[in-house]
Amino acid sequence: MSALNETHDPGLRSWVESANDGRTDFPIQNLPLAIFRRKGSSEAWRGGVAIGDQVVDVAAAVQAGFFGGDALAAAQAAAEPTLNHLMSMGPKAASSLRKALSQALQAGSSRQAALQPCLVPQAEAEYSLPCRIGDYTDFYTSVHHATNIGKQFRPDNPLLPNYKWVPIGYHGRSSSIGVSGQAFHRPRGQVKPPDADAPSLKPSARLDIELEMGVLIGQPNALGAPIGIDDAESHVFGLVLFNDWSARDIQPWEYQPLGPFLSKNFASTVSPWVVTMEALAPFRVPFTRPADDPQPLPYLASSAHSAAGGLDIELEALIETPRMRAAGSPPARFTHTNYRHAYWSAAQMVAHHTVNGCNLQPGDLLGTGTLSGPTLDQACALIELTTGGKNPIALPNGETRTWLEDGDTIILRGWCERPGAARIGFGECRGTVLAARDA
Repeated sequence: MSALNETHDPGLRSWVESANDGRTDFPIQNLPLAIFRRKGSSEAWRGGVAIGDQVVDVAAAVQAGFFGGDALAAAQAAAEPTLNHLMSMGPKAASSLRKALSQALQAGSSRQAALQPCLVPQAEAEYSLPCRIGDYTDFYTSVHHATNIGKQFRPDNPLLPNYKWVPIGYHGRSSSIGVSGQAFHRPRGQVKPPDADAPSLKPSARLDIELEMGVLIGQPNALGAPIGIDDAESHVFGLVLFNDWSARDIQPWEYQPLGPFLSKNFASTVSPWVVTMEALAPFRVPFTRPADDPQPLPYLASSAHSAAGGLDIELEALIETPRMRAAGSPPARFTHTNYRHAYWSAAQMVAHHTVNGCNLQPGDLLGTGTLSGPTLDQACALIELTTGGKNPIALPNGETRTWLEDGDTIILRGWCERPGAARIGFGECRGTVLAARDA
């Protein structure tokens, strides 16, 4: 696990004034990475680092000869069209780049004049996926989500007996993962209501969100070489926000016996900024189980993991309907939760994924699954919030939603804050539902 160092000092201030207001997601203590270029341009995609409302153009800084020493190789990798190369270099390389930028961006730095020409306003930037995602595995790490869903289908036995023993997951589709701003057409699939004699092909009428975190793999492991629980986070480059859109009326007909398929693979959306595990170090929390729950098997447990394997990350989902947009009304929040409620940690996901010898690669994405909290107002999918569609949620402008309608935009946000640490955030993960294509 990443340790606290001088880059986390809450007293640090930047010569980029927008980084110092206490509200930005991107103070000098964060320094997340993304792949960007100027909007509407034919410029090459390249790596950038967020500071306040600006982006440090890493490629421009490399070309200007800004970096040296241990940070140079990391900066050269970060200047590429994807972050995969930097990810593969492991946490020390990313840490050296972070330290060099932290020192250069601090108020009073003698390097301000050299770095300032390499800044691009975020308002002028557009983003690509932060990395080439080779494989995508979606987990099911919220016991509250699993229980809420189970109650709707198995009232007498909502939680299956393996849930508290093994991190459940399935392999998803990486080709349909898009970056924030993604707009996708309502999916079609086979739907069979319980009272129907046969299924029919139609657009999904029960389109849903899943508020998740995405765990991006950094340095790989060799085929046949499991990753131990205490080494797992050295293979995690960072976290993003993740919306795993779901078609709830397609899902129940198709998922038995092999799991989700067309109900999940039509679109998933990630936030552009990757917050490194080092940046998250001040927000560690213990990761323990209730005493009467089964305790994890030894390969999924350690004293260090129990002491600080959790992360305190506030999460929220907001909706902007077409009517809100037309009226100029702000998006409305409809759920608020925290990553600390997860039943399985990022480290446990990595350890379990590789215990059979599976080789993870730089840029692989592990979804946490829907991160619902212990109370209904912390549920992170409409299927939970509306109790399977029975109780629509009310929006401030008088509209209601049971499932997503065409034109709806969902916005995910995440941030960390606690006394004695600078607030940091993840930016936004935004996606919009379009009408189904004509058959």
